[in-house]
Amino acid sequence: MKSLKHLWRVIAAVGVVLISGHALAMGSLADVEIVDRATGRALPIHMHKGEAWVAGTPGAKYSIRVRSQYWGRMLAVMSVDGVNVLSGESASGEQTGYVYGRFDHGDIAGWRKSDNEIAAFEFVASPRSYAQRTGRPQNVGVIGVALFREKVSLRRKDFAPASPVAPFSSPSPLTESDAAARAAPSAKMQSQSQSAPIGASGLAYEPEKKLGTGHGEREHSPIERTHFTRESNVANEVISIRYDSRENLLAMGVITERYAGRNPAPNPFPLNQYVPDPPSFFPMR
Repeated sequence: MKSLKHLWRVIAAVGVVLISGHALAMGSLADVEIVDRATGRALPIHMHKGEAWVAGTPGAKYSIRVRSQYWGRMLAVMSVDGVNVLSGESASGEQTGYVYGRFDHGDIAGWRKSDNEIAAFEFVASPRSYAQRTGRPQNVGVIGVALFREKVSLRRKDFAPASPVAPFSSPSPLTESDAAARAAPSAKMQSQSQSAPIGASGLAYEPEKKLGTGHGEREHSPIERTHFTRESNVANEVISIRYDSRENLLAMGVITERYAGRNPAPNPFPLNQYVPDPPSFFPMR
């Protein structure tokens, strides 16, 4: 089993946020959600032909929320558009990831640039995505989380989380030109058809509205390092969530008219006001 050189543990506290009634978390070892950072709400997940989909909005920032349902520590190797969110390499389950404690939770909101900084995840047109700009367009439109349980020592009592070790030297931040150099030489930019094919719903699928994840503005996001030994070099669970524009999901039949927003669900608190006085007289019968 390959040893990992760079492992991180999430240390920023994240408040509990109510989830929309239509939103579903994916996963068994952990609940994985895609969260709109502007509202703090999880994006509704639509199941279609065995795949999970969310509709993104161009320009919106998002985060990957992981809520561990496991009693021990767990490693989450994350990829966006086929790119490891920590190293910038074409993603593999053997690579680096974030370590979550027992029943821990936290949001990963961007590409890791250093121990203290990220570049925000942002829905953008696919040609502006980080993966496509670095010559790797093949997997634009998918978010993945590979979960690994920790190998537990028999000497460990009460399964307490291991104490973090002193940080070692940090790798230099990855630039887009660095990532491009790491891309496979055979990777080529995909050309998009000028015609709009017809989706399963009879609506036009618009390739120019296909979404990817951009390399957004820099944000402060501190982490610390820790050691982690995998129970197995095969992931205990792999969670995959695909995404695209709402228009394209409608055209593909992923979102049906029932969930298209034309008839919003009843709101139990439509006005948020105090109870008014009753009428001063009773109507005559």
